[in-house]
Amino acid sequence: MKTALVTGSSGFIGYFVADALLAAGWWVVGVDSMSDYYDVSLKQSRLDLLEAHEGFTNVKSKVEQPGLLTELFGQYQPEIVIHLAAQAGVRYSLENPMSYFETNLGGTLQLLEAARAHPPKHMLLASSSSAYGANTEMPYQENMKADHQMSLYAATKKSTENIAHSYSHLFGLPITMFRFFTVYGPWGRPDMAPHKFTSRILEGRAIDVYNHGQMRRDFTYVTDLVQAILMLVDAVPDHLTQQGKFVGDSLSPVAPHRVVNIGNADAIPLLDFIKAIEEATGTEAQMNLMPMQPGDVPATWADTSLLQSLTGYVPHTSVRDGVAQFVNWYRDYYSI
Repeated sequence: MKTALVTGSSGFIGYFVADALLAAGWWVVGVDSMSDYYDVSLKQSRLDLLEAHEGFTNVKSKVEQPGLLTELFGQYQPEIVIHLAAQAGVRYSLENPMSYFETNLGGTLQLLEAARAHPPKHMLLASSSSAYGANTEMPYQENMKADHQMSLYAATKKSTENIAHSYSHLFGLPITMFRFFTVYGPWGRPDMAPHKFTSRILEGRAIDVYNHGQMRRDFTYVTDLVQAILMLVDAVPDHLTQQGKFVGDSLSPVAPHRVVNIGNADAIPLLDFIKAIEEATGTEAQMNLMPMQPGDVPATWADTSLLQSLTGYVPHTSVRDGVAQFVNWYRDYYSI
Protein backbone atom coordinates (compact mmCIF):
# COMPACT_ATOMS: atom_id res chain seq x y z
CA MET A 1 0.00 0.00 0.00
CA LYS A 2 1.07 3.58 -0.65
CA THR A 3 1.84 5.44 2.55
CA ALA A 4 0.91 9.03 3.36
CA LEU A 5 1.91 10.94 6.47
CA VAL A 6 -0.62 13.54 7.62
CA THR A 7 0.17 15.96 10.42
CA GLY A 8 -2.72 17.48 12.34
CA SER A 9 -4.74 14.39 11.43
CA SER A 10 -7.28 14.81 14.24
CA GLY A 11 -7.87 18.42 13.31
CA PHE A 12 -10.76 19.71 11.22
CA ILE A 13 -9.09 19.62 7.80
CA GLY A 14 -6.65 16.87 8.76
CA TYR A 15 -9.49 14.49 9.61
CA PHE A 16 -11.12 14.93 6.20
CA VAL A 17 -7.79 14.60 4.37
CA ALA A 18 -6.87 11.41 6.25
CA ASP A 19 -10.35 9.94 5.74
CA ALA A 20 -10.25 10.66 2.00
CA LEU A 21 -6.80 9.09 1.65
CA LEU A 22 -7.97 5.99 3.51
CA ALA A 23 -10.98 5.72 1.23
CA ALA A 24 -8.63 5.94 -1.76
CA GLY A 25 -6.59 2.99 -0.48
CA TRP A 26 -3.66 4.73 1.16
CA TRP A 27 -2.05 3.68 4.42
CA VAL A 28 -2.15 6.81 6.56
CA VAL A 29 0.18 7.66 9.42
CA GLY A 30 -1.45 10.48 11.37
CA VAL A 31 0.39 12.74 13.79
CA ASP A 32 -1.53 14.96 16.20
CA SER A 33 -0.77 16.30 19.66
CA MET A 34 -4.46 16.59 20.64
CA SER A 35 -3.75 20.05 22.02
CA ASP A 36 -6.38 21.75 24.13
CA TYR A 37 -6.62 24.94 22.03
CA TYR A 38 -10.25 23.91 21.59
CA ASP A 39 -12.50 21.09 22.84
CA VAL A 40 -10.37 17.92 22.81
CA SER A 41 -13.48 15.73 22.78
CA LEU A 42 -14.23 16.96 19.26
CA LYS A 43 -10.74 15.93 18.16
CA GLN A 44 -11.18 12.59 19.89
CA SER A 45 -14.44 11.99 18.03
CA ARG A 46 -12.68 12.58 14.73
CA LEU A 47 -9.80 10.33 15.77
CA ASP A 48 -12.22 7.55 16.77
CA LEU A 49 -13.62 7.56 13.23
CA LEU A 50 -10.14 7.36 11.71
CA GLU A 51 -9.03 4.56 14.03
CA ALA A 52 -11.95 2.46 12.80
CA HIS A 53 -9.93 2.04 9.58
CA GLU A 54 -7.34 -0.74 9.53
CA GLY A 55 -5.06 1.38 7.37
CA PHE A 56 -4.69 4.18 9.92
CA THR A 57 -1.81 4.53 12.39
CA ASN A 58 -2.09 7.22 15.04
CA VAL A 59 0.91 8.94 16.60
CA LYS A 60 0.10 11.29 19.47
CA SER A 61 2.86 13.89 19.55
CA LYS A 62 3.72 17.48 18.82
CA VAL A 63 5.31 17.92 15.41
CA GLU A 64 7.96 20.15 16.95
CA GLN A 65 9.29 17.34 19.14
CA PRO A 66 12.92 17.01 18.08
CA GLY A 67 13.63 13.94 15.98
CA LEU A 68 10.10 12.50 16.04
CA LEU A 69 9.26 13.18 12.41
CA THR A 70 12.68 12.02 11.21
CA GLU A 71 12.05 8.75 13.04
CA LEU A 72 8.58 8.39 11.48
CA PHE A 73 9.86 9.20 7.99
CA GLY A 74 12.57 6.58 8.38
CA GLN A 75 10.17 3.97 9.72
CA TYR A 76 7.27 4.43 7.28
CA GLN A 77 8.98 5.95 4.20
CA PRO A 78 5.90 7.98 3.17
CA GLU A 79 5.46 8.69 -0.52
CA ILE A 80 3.54 11.87 0.21
CA VAL A 81 3.36 14.16 3.21
CA ILE A 82 0.47 16.52 3.92
CA HIS A 83 1.41 18.98 6.66
CA LEU A 84 -1.62 20.52 8.36
CA ALA A 85 -0.51 20.67 12.00
CA ALA A 86 -0.35 24.28 13.17
CA GLN A 87 -1.34 26.62 15.92
CA ALA A 88 -4.38 28.22 14.32
CA GLY A 89 -6.29 31.40 14.99
CA VAL A 90 -5.53 35.03 14.22
CA ARG A 91 -6.72 36.48 17.51
CA TYR A 92 -5.14 33.82 19.74
CA SER A 93 -1.76 34.84 18.35
CA LEU A 94 -2.13 38.04 20.35
CA GLU A 95 -2.51 36.03 23.55
CA ASN A 96 0.00 33.21 23.11
CA PRO A 97 2.53 34.18 20.43
CA MET A 98 5.17 31.65 21.50
CA SER A 99 2.92 28.71 20.57
CA TYR A 100 2.90 29.96 16.97
CA PHE A 101 6.68 30.02 16.77
CA GLU A 102 7.01 26.61 18.40
CA THR A 103 4.42 24.77 16.27
CA ASN A 104 4.20 26.67 13.00
CA LEU A 105 7.88 27.43 12.56
CA GLY A 106 9.55 24.80 14.77
CA GLY A 107 7.21 22.02 13.62
CA THR A 108 7.68 22.85 9.95
CA LEU A 109 11.45 22.92 10.38
CA GLN A 110 11.35 19.47 11.99
CA LEU A 111 9.25 18.25 9.06
CA LEU A 112 11.68 19.61 6.48
CA GLU A 113 14.65 18.13 8.28
CA ALA A 114 12.89 14.76 8.26
CA ALA A 115 12.25 15.10 4.52
CA ARG A 116 15.88 16.05 3.98
CA ALA A 117 16.92 12.75 5.56
CA HIS A 118 14.15 10.68 3.91
CA PRO A 119 12.82 12.51 0.82
CA PRO A 120 9.19 11.77 -0.12
CA LYS A 121 7.88 12.08 -3.67
CA HIS A 122 5.81 15.14 -2.86
CA MET A 123 5.14 17.33 0.17
CA LEU A 124 2.01 19.47 0.45
CA LEU A 125 2.14 22.08 3.21
CA ALA A 126 -0.71 24.24 4.43
CA SER A 127 -0.35 27.98 4.25
CA SER A 128 -3.17 30.50 4.47
CA SER A 129 -4.93 33.27 2.58
CA SER A 130 -3.83 35.50 5.46
CA ALA A 131 -0.38 35.45 3.86
CA TYR A 132 -1.69 38.05 1.39
CA GLY A 133 -1.89 40.48 4.31
CA ALA A 134 -2.54 44.10 3.45
CA ASN A 135 -3.09 43.50 -0.28
CA THR A 136 -6.28 45.15 -1.47
CA GLU A 137 -6.16 44.10 -5.13
CA MET A 138 -8.47 41.13 -5.64
CA PRO A 139 -8.90 38.34 -6.43
CA TYR A 140 -5.65 37.26 -4.82
CA GLN A 141 -3.20 35.70 -7.26
CA GLU A 142 -0.30 33.50 -6.15
CA ASN A 143 2.30 35.72 -7.82
CA MET A 144 1.22 38.84 -5.93
CA LYS A 145 3.76 40.37 -3.59
CA ALA A 146 2.87 39.30 -0.04
CA ASP A 147 5.12 41.13 2.39
CA HIS A 148 2.74 42.84 4.81
CA GLN A 149 1.04 40.23 6.97
CA MET A 150 -1.49 41.60 9.45
CA SER A 151 -1.10 39.10 12.30
CA LEU A 152 1.55 36.89 13.85
CA TYR A 153 -0.36 33.83 12.65
CA ALA A 154 -0.18 35.11 9.07
CA ALA A 155 3.49 35.96 9.46
CA THR A 156 4.33 32.44 10.61
CA LYS A 157 2.44 30.91 7.67
CA LYS A 158 4.24 33.13 5.15
CA SER A 159 7.51 32.29 6.88
CA THR A 160 6.88 28.58 6.44
CA GLU A 161 6.50 29.20 2.71
CA ASN A 162 9.91 30.87 2.64
CA ILE A 163 11.60 28.21 4.75
CA ALA A 164 10.08 25.45 2.62
CA HIS A 165 11.36 27.16 -0.53
CA SER A 166 14.90 27.23 0.81
CA TYR A 167 14.79 23.50 1.62
CA SER A 168 13.22 22.77 -1.75
CA HIS A 169 16.05 24.63 -3.48
CA LEU A 170 18.88 23.22 -1.37
CA PHE A 171 17.75 19.60 -1.23
CA GLY A 172 15.50 19.18 -4.28
CA LEU A 173 12.35 18.53 -2.24
CA PRO A 174 9.15 18.84 -4.34
CA ILE A 175 6.86 21.07 -2.28
CA THR A 176 3.42 22.52 -2.93
CA MET A 177 2.22 25.18 -0.52
CA PHE A 178 -1.55 25.58 -0.59
CA ARG A 179 -3.17 28.76 0.66
CA PHE A 180 -6.69 27.98 1.82
CA PHE A 181 -9.54 30.43 2.28
CA THR A 182 -11.99 30.37 5.24
CA VAL A 183 -12.71 26.65 5.32
CA TYR A 184 -16.00 25.55 6.91
CA GLY A 185 -18.15 22.45 7.16
CA PRO A 186 -19.05 19.53 9.45
CA TRP A 187 -16.57 18.85 12.26
CA GLY A 188 -15.41 22.46 12.06
CA ARG A 189 -13.48 24.19 14.81
CA PRO A 190 -15.56 25.76 17.63
CA ASP A 191 -13.47 28.96 17.51
CA MET A 192 -14.47 29.65 13.88
CA ALA A 193 -17.37 31.93 12.95
CA PRO A 194 -19.70 29.24 11.47
CA HIS A 195 -19.60 27.24 14.71
CA LYS A 196 -19.92 30.26 16.99
CA PHE A 197 -22.70 31.82 14.92
CA THR A 198 -24.71 28.60 14.73
CA SER A 199 -24.44 27.83 18.43
CA ARG A 200 -25.45 31.33 19.48
CA ILE A 201 -28.30 31.61 16.99
CA LEU A 202 -29.77 28.27 18.08
CA GLU A 203 -29.43 29.32 21.73
CA GLY A 204 -31.12 32.68 21.09
CA ARG A 205 -27.98 34.65 21.94
CA ALA A 206 -26.58 37.59 19.97
CA ILE A 207 -23.59 37.08 17.68
CA ASP A 208 -20.66 39.50 17.42
CA VAL A 209 -20.31 40.75 13.84
CA TYR A 210 -17.07 42.63 13.23
CA ASN A 211 -16.43 45.65 11.02
CA HIS A 212 -20.17 46.28 11.35
CA GLY A 213 -20.81 43.41 8.97
CA GLN A 214 -18.79 44.94 6.14
CA MET A 215 -16.69 41.82 5.58
CA ARG A 216 -16.34 39.51 2.62
CA ARG A 217 -14.82 36.04 2.69
CA ASP A 218 -14.06 33.35 0.13
CA PHE A 219 -15.86 30.62 2.08
CA THR A 220 -14.58 27.19 1.03
CA TYR A 221 -16.45 24.00 1.88
CA VAL A 222 -14.16 21.46 3.49
CA THR A 223 -14.72 18.58 1.08
CA ASP A 224 -13.98 20.89 -1.87
CA LEU A 225 -10.69 21.80 -0.21
CA VAL A 226 -9.82 18.16 0.40
CA GLN A 227 -10.66 17.18 -3.18
CA ALA A 228 -8.32 19.90 -4.41
CA ILE A 229 -5.52 18.75 -2.08
CA LEU A 230 -5.82 15.15 -3.24
CA MET A 231 -5.75 16.21 -6.88
CA LEU A 232 -2.65 18.32 -6.22
CA VAL A 233 -0.85 15.21 -4.94
CA ASP A 234 -0.15 14.23 -8.54
CA ALA A 235 0.73 17.78 -9.62
CA VAL A 236 4.34 17.48 -8.49
CA PRO A 237 6.26 20.73 -9.12
CA ASP A 238 9.34 20.50 -11.35
CA HIS A 239 11.12 23.78 -12.08
CA LEU A 240 13.33 22.14 -14.72
CA THR A 241 10.52 20.94 -17.00
CA GLN A 242 7.42 23.01 -16.15
CA GLN A 243 8.61 26.62 -16.53
CA GLY A 244 6.05 28.55 -18.58
CA LYS A 245 3.71 25.58 -18.87
CA PHE A 246 0.89 27.12 -16.79
CA VAL A 247 -0.29 30.71 -17.11
CA GLY A 248 0.18 32.60 -13.85
CA ASP A 249 2.23 29.77 -12.35
CA SER A 250 3.94 30.48 -9.03
CA LEU A 251 6.57 27.80 -9.71
CA SER A 252 9.98 28.85 -8.43
CA PRO A 253 12.70 29.38 -11.06
CA VAL A 254 15.25 27.67 -8.81
CA ALA A 255 13.31 25.00 -6.89
CA PRO A 256 10.49 22.44 -7.26
CA HIS A 257 8.30 24.70 -5.14
CA ARG A 258 4.88 26.13 -5.94
CA VAL A 259 2.15 28.10 -4.13
CA VAL A 260 -1.50 27.33 -5.00
CA ASN A 261 -4.72 28.99 -3.86
CA ILE A 262 -7.59 26.75 -2.84
CA GLY A 263 -10.80 28.73 -2.54
CA ASN A 264 -14.29 29.01 -3.95
CA ALA A 265 -13.34 31.95 -6.21
CA ASP A 266 -16.04 34.17 -4.75
CA ALA A 267 -16.05 36.86 -2.07
CA ILE A 268 -19.28 36.33 -0.13
CA PRO A 269 -20.56 39.15 2.12
CA LEU A 270 -20.49 38.03 5.75
CA LEU A 271 -24.11 39.09 6.16
CA ASP A 272 -25.08 36.68 3.35
CA PHE A 273 -23.28 33.88 5.18
CA ILE A 274 -25.21 34.73 8.34
CA LYS A 275 -28.43 34.74 6.32
CA ALA A 276 -27.63 31.20 5.15
CA ILE A 277 -27.29 30.12 8.79
CA GLU A 278 -30.60 31.79 9.62
CA GLU A 279 -32.27 29.87 6.79
CA ALA A 280 -30.71 26.57 7.84
CA THR A 281 -31.61 26.98 11.51
CA GLY A 282 -34.98 28.64 10.94
CA THR A 283 -33.97 31.32 13.45
CA GLU A 284 -33.25 35.02 12.96
CA ALA A 285 -29.86 36.20 14.24
CA GLN A 286 -29.47 38.93 16.81
CA MET A 287 -26.33 40.87 15.92
CA ASN A 288 -23.90 42.97 17.93
CA LEU A 289 -22.21 45.13 15.29
CA MET A 290 -18.58 45.58 16.33
CA PRO A 291 -15.49 47.39 15.01
CA MET A 292 -12.76 45.54 13.13
CA GLN A 293 -10.57 43.29 15.27
CA PRO A 294 -6.76 43.63 15.37
CA GLY A 295 -5.01 41.49 12.77
CA ASP A 296 -8.13 40.95 10.65
CA VAL A 297 -8.72 41.99 7.04
CA PRO A 298 -11.98 43.19 5.48
CA ALA A 299 -12.00 40.77 2.54
CA THR A 300 -10.44 37.68 0.96
CA TRP A 301 -11.00 36.35 -2.55
CA ALA A 302 -9.07 33.61 -4.32
CA ASP A 303 -8.08 33.45 -7.96
CA THR A 304 -8.18 29.69 -8.54
CA SER A 305 -7.00 29.70 -12.17
CA LEU A 306 -3.74 27.95 -11.27
CA LEU A 307 -5.54 25.23 -9.31
CA GLN A 308 -7.80 24.61 -12.30
CA SER A 309 -4.83 24.52 -14.70
CA LEU A 310 -2.96 22.03 -12.54
CA THR A 311 -5.85 19.71 -11.67
CA GLY A 312 -8.87 20.57 -13.81
CA TYR A 313 -10.80 20.95 -10.57
CA VAL A 314 -12.98 23.88 -9.55
CA PRO A 315 -14.46 24.03 -6.00
CA HIS A 316 -18.21 24.33 -6.41
CA THR A 317 -20.21 23.98 -3.18
CA SER A 318 -22.46 27.01 -2.64
CA VAL A 319 -22.57 28.73 0.73
CA ARG A 320 -26.25 27.91 1.05
CA ASP A 321 -25.65 24.17 0.55
CA GLY A 322 -22.48 24.07 2.63
CA VAL A 323 -24.03 25.91 5.57
CA ALA A 324 -27.08 23.64 5.49
CA GLN A 325 -24.81 20.59 5.73
CA PHE A 326 -22.86 22.15 8.58
CA VAL A 327 -26.03 22.99 10.53
CA ASN A 328 -27.35 19.45 10.01
CA TRP A 329 -24.10 18.04 11.38
CA TYR A 330 -24.15 20.51 14.29
CA ARG A 331 -27.67 19.51 15.32
CA ASP A 332 -26.80 15.82 15.09
CA TYR A 333 -23.45 16.02 16.90
CA TYR A 334 -24.76 18.17 19.75
CA SER A 335 -28.19 16.44 19.83
CA ILE A 336 -30.16 19.63 19.23
